[in-house]
Amino acid sequence: MQSESHERIIILDFGSQYTQLIARRVREAGVYCEILPYSVSVEEIQSREPKGLILSGGPSSVYDDDAPKPQTGLLATTPYPVLGICYGLQLMAHGLGGKVLPSKSREYGYARLTVVDSTSRLFAGLPKEMDVWMSHGDHVTELPDGFRMTAQTADAVNAFESPARRIYGLQFHPEVAHTPLGAQILRNFLFEICECKGDWTPAAAIEEQTERIHDCLGENGQAICGLSGGVDSSVAAALVHRAVGDRQICLFINNGLLREGEFEATLALLKQKLKLNIRGVDASERFLVPLQGVFDPEAKRKIIGATFIDVFEEEAKRIGNVGFLVQGTLYPDVIESVSVRGPSVTIKSHHNVGGLPEKMNLQLIEPLRELFKDEVRLIGRELGVPEEILTRHPFPGPGLAVRILGDVTEERLRILRAADRILDEELRQAELYGSVWQAFAVLLPISTVGVMGDERTYERVIAIRAVTSVDGMTADWARLPHDLLARVSTRIVSEVKGVNRVVYDISSKPPSTIEWE
Repeated sequence: MQSESHERIIILDFGSQYTQLIARRVREAGVYCEILPYSVSVEEIQSREPKGLILSGGPSSVYDDDAPKPQTGLLATTPYPVLGICYGLQLMAHGLGGKVLPSKSREYGYARLTVVDSTSRLFAGLPKEMDVWMSHGDHVTELPDGFRMTAQTADAVNAFESPARRIYGLQFHPEVAHTPLGAQILRNFLFEICECKGDWTPAAAIEEQTERIHDCLGENGQAICGLSGGVDSSVAAALVHRAVGDRQICLFINNGLLREGEFEATLALLKQKLKLNIRGVDASERFLVPLQGVFDPEAKRKIIGATFIDVFEEEAKRIGNVGFLVQGTLYPDVIESVSVRGPSVTIKSHHNVGGLPEKMNLQLIEPLRELFKDEVRLIGRELGVPEEILTRHPFPGPGLAVRILGDVTEERLRILRAADRILDEELRQAELYGSVWQAFAVLLPISTVGVMGDERTYERVIAIRAVTSVDGMTADWARLPHDLLARVSTRIVSEVKGVNRVVYDISSKPPSTIEWE
């Protein structure tokens, strides 16, 4: 995505749950960055001409037999400033001749940091003491030759550096909100040490992608866009329309897994507000039949993904002269679907990333692939995408299929749609829709005993999930008012035939994901 004219920071990922937060903080400072696996070659890093490197944290110990380590010689020969965070600091200490030992007890949570070297450029302009967030089991007991300690907590080394070699390390996590002054520490690394200018803005992607898309399609090429009515696909469609106009044909496909009334309402909204070349395609039967009897969530995603592509390719043949497929893939989709994070495992596949068939007749165009959700919303506003689309809650590509735990049937879709509609209505009535990142109902594969009208019932359970977030990479459960939850529960049990119990999900991400499947 990024033009060669922009400076960049490379983040090497060693499996930390916070790696994406590091990227978010760097971009918020106005510096473009990319996350690469820890094992990337020195030559690959050099080819990208970064202004600096950041080594992420991770769950491993440097003494583990399978401990992730960068390519040999990276730290010894790098011409770029390097910042190691948590495991990254331990890795540098161990690899450069220092000593790392297990802590007597795992340090997790708040700690009070004391800066002991006021000349450190990493802590320039910061107070001598500050709160920081810890999450580690090992600690540095001996510094490598030529390094000096710059900050500590109690008696432990929590920051060291070698300005001559431009190598810096932090044992705590500056990227998390629990380290209030962490953003300034990262900015010091970016601007004081790496000498970045801060020339990146999400809006810069508009002109770069417009030019790239136009070059890709040439003067006569046509593309189809898988439009869902959500933020991601709508902004992607608006961006491609800016480049090639009506040579992009947007297909809004009814996969039978949409929310109540969504196909008709969204199709009308998109035609009226975005003025795109849009066609509605009702292919619900194509999706529901192969999902019968399928319980595994990954199998569901792959079936839906493959069916989407089949429908797209058939429609492309009808249109003629179509060689490209536009999708609203975002950076979190890529990170969570494809294991680009070194030792990190794939969390889930998305139909627009991990579920694509190996052979496809259409070339992919993913103009938002390197952006986070809030960056996409900024671009959408620049492109004139209406607020009623930009402020919509995220909706999964596989639709309600991954909110029905177990087999997907028409009856279960009926139950879930009705429950989801009630939740949406009550949130909007309470004027709380815009205060949560995402809110939805999940149909659980269990039944429980209940009593209705003096009769015993044995019916299904609905779970309500509502979270707050900035970019979807981390999320906290929303503290919705109890009276609101009471109204939602009462209405669902009263109005939705087949449900006699409602529960509320109070787990955060991590360790949970936002969606249940």
